[in-house]
Amino acid sequence: MSLQMTTIYVCIGSACHLKGSYDIINRLQALIAKQELGERVEVRAKFCMGNCGQDGVSVSVDDGPVCSLLPADTDAFFEEQVLKNCPAGAGKA
Repeated sequence: MSLQMTTIYVCIGSACHLKGSYDIINRLQALIAKQELGERVEVRAKFCMGNCGQDGVSVSVDDGPVCSLLPADTDAFFEEQVLKNCPAGAGKA
């Protein structure tokens, strides 16, 4: 059975870079490794996602809506937007 890859896009444009996009990328990569989801979830940098006026970094999962994410909220975002979409047994419990 082939598992579907989940892709998290993180804006690295100028405004998002200043708001902590690389901190978010690093934290997401650590969370993916901790949950042993490296074969199921990937993080990709993306230039301007069109939400520059928001408080946080622009982030989306697959083709989902772009949301504004603060570095301090990365763990909650990962749990709510990524882990809930991974089937049981896909990674570390």
